[in-house]
Amino acid sequence: MAHTEARPVVHWEIGGRDLTTLGAFYQQAFGWAIEDAGPHYRTVRAADGGLGGGLMHAHDQMPPYVTIYVQVDDLSAMLRTIGELGGTTLVPPTPINDQASFALFTDPEGNVIGLLQAAGPIR
Repeated sequence: MAHTEARPVVHWEIGGRDLTTLGAFYQQAFGWAIEDAGPHYRTVRAADGGLGGGLMHAHDQMPPYVTIYVQVDDLSAMLRTIGELGGTTLVPPTPINDQASFALFTDPEGNVIGLLQAAGPIR
């Protein structure tokens, strides 16, 4: 099933075990503006036309990771398509808040990619 409309990458995320150290590292290395977004997450504001993202505390047995998020209109439908193409759902559609939900999958090579469905524009 081919899509005639390209789906944009709208967010990226870096996960690690020590969120304080991770935030300080990227802030000092790249001058990123990092803001607290709860006990386990930090947002990174986009600068100079760049794409914003986030830093997340990787819990329990979750390894450190880097992933991107692609915006879609329907998480469940996209996960079905991904399954038909050889991908595997890791995290089913999960609410973030009342405006947005996400899901995670692996592609045929094992890369973890996120999907994001939101009621409005992603910033």
